[in-house]
Amino acid sequence: MQNFWFSLSYLILIFLIVSLDATAQEIRDQSGIKTGKVEENGTIRDQSGIKTGKFEENGTVRDKSGIKTAKISEDGAIRDKSGIKLGRVEKDGTVRDKSGIKLGKIESDGTVRDKSGRKLGTAKGVDPKQAAYLYFFR
Repeated sequence: MQNFWFSLSYLILIFLIVSLDATAQEIRDQSGIKTGKVEENGTIRDQSGIKTGKFEENGTVRDKSGIKTAKISEDGAIRDKSGIKLGRVEKDGTVRDKSGIKLGKIESDGTVRDKSGRKLGTAKGVDPKQAAYLYFFR
């Protein structure tokens, strides 16, 4: 009977881990290889699961040590830690640098493309502004 409860507890633990990981949105390169993920709470992790930063609800971006590195505004503007504009993400997903030059696009399905239309990777389910930061401004 003790083995039964141990086995049941183990299965529940596995289910919980898989369920929690399912809420993370994966970042993949152009070959489809997972390079990281953004968890539901905004934590950014690399392909090994190591925390590399965090997107906060107010738009602040922090590095793994909690130091502010950028700010993403509701209107799509992306600024560095000093408030200097790096670029912006338009409503259609187009990503532009601070001079307005097109860098690429985040498509509605999460596909990330450079200015020539070449696929850089995917960020399915990731907020387009966050995806733009990860692919173009990090």
